[in-house]
Amino acid sequence: MNENTPVKVNRLLIAGMTSGSGKTTLTCAFLRCLQKRGYDLKSYKCGPDYIDPMFHKKAFGIESRNLDVFFMGEDMVKKNVAKAGNGYAVIEGAMGIYDGNDPSSSAGSCYEIAEITSTPVILVVNAGKVGRTVISMIKGVIADDERRLIKGIILNNISEKFYEMLFPELEEALSESRSDIKLLGFFPKTKGIDFESRHLGLKLPGESDDTGDKIEAASKVFEENIDISEMLSIMENAQILECAAGVKTELLHKGEGLTLAVALDDAFCFYYRDNIEMFEERGVKIKYFSPLNDSEIPKGADGILLGGGYPELYLEKLSANKSMLASIRSFVSEKKPSLAECGGFMYLGKSIEDDNGNVFEMAGVYDGECRFTGRLVRFGYMHITDADVDDLFYGSVNGLKGHEFHYYDSSMNGESCTAKKPFRDTQWKCIVNHNNGIWGFPHFYYGSNPGFVDAFIERMKEVRDGKLK
Repeated sequence: MNENTPVKVNRLLIAGMTSGSGKTTLTCAFLRCLQKRGYDLKSYKCGPDYIDPMFHKKAFGIESRNLDVFFMGEDMVKKNVAKAGNGYAVIEGAMGIYDGNDPSSSAGSCYEIAEITSTPVILVVNAGKVGRTVISMIKGVIADDERRLIKGIILNNISEKFYEMLFPELEEALSESRSDIKLLGFFPKTKGIDFESRHLGLKLPGESDDTGDKIEAASKVFEENIDISEMLSIMENAQILECAAGVKTELLHKGEGLTLAVALDDAFCFYYRDNIEMFEERGVKIKYFSPLNDSEIPKGADGILLGGGYPELYLEKLSANKSMLASIRSFVSEKKPSLAECGGFMYLGKSIEDDNGNVFEMAGVYDGECRFTGRLVRFGYMHITDADVDDLFYGSVNGLKGHEFHYYDSSMNGESCTAKKPFRDTQWKCIVNHNNGIWGFPHFYYGSNPGFVDAFIERMKEVRDGKLK
């Protein structure tokens, strides 16, 4: 892909007026409708959310990615959308349409994503507990749509009778202010289609036996009440996207001959596809393994990545897999590079105490003891500063952006770096560095500092080749 290559991506972004407006249900219903029509689909989620992209991938078997301006910058956001090629891309928003990093602007919001990518927006409005006031609410949101990106409105959680009463009034109000916005229909109150959630987000398909049935039922309701042809027209009339440059040729061979073992199962599943691709683009071979079910780390691995996820749901099984825990300890003792984020960091500690006070032994490669706190700890975006620049590997985390999202905390969170929240004066110490390991609660987006991936690859080479004493 060359610099500024024009790509015709048929696309739209489904935004809400608030959290809980029904974006996820309607996004899934629409994706199923398009899938049944045979379209080449990609889906995206605004923000750092791991769970919705996993949900889309497992439910529909399609590629799903995150779009986050704080992590990626504008060029990478456009590049990621461009990966949909000439297919059809459905982007799910987050929170309210203009909600972002600061109430003073829409920076960090899904509307900013729509602006950057020139993507038309479908506004989902929860009209379940409001009457004519919904018209004023919609007019207020439209008034702030300076780029005129909102192209359609769906009223959610209302009866057919009320929709028929409201339709002429709302259509007249739209014609007076924004004749380019179409009233696409409504999604009625429907029992039995809500997706199950837990403390970090949606339960994934496979964990709930009826997820597929719920999506199918929602798609039928969508078909009956919403103008899908008009939504397709909106997607197909999206502007040509000028995407950023592709992978630089000089990166392709940095990691040839190296293998990165990546933990992937029900306990460890929080990964940005972009992060894994950065290693693959540099020639590193990825081998997935399961700390839950396998007996050891894959043979020949030069480095290991333990991502976040739900280890707290599988503590007994993780603790009982003694051969895997021994394999982890042996790997770390050999000083092969390791990266552990959030759940992976908890797993490497001495023990984890669940919300009932039961304590389970873990790998014990550092002395931290993790406990359930009952609340979100240090929640939100952060970036790393004050890393040890005397060591090129440990120092490479400087500038990495990420976020924390966890209900557990450790007695030993590390002192190797400082994490700072953007947009406010809040900071804390973090990261345990030991035996070429970088372990802590932050989830990182490696593209925010590509030099980190290069340094990780270089350290894998140095250890493999015996260059480190």
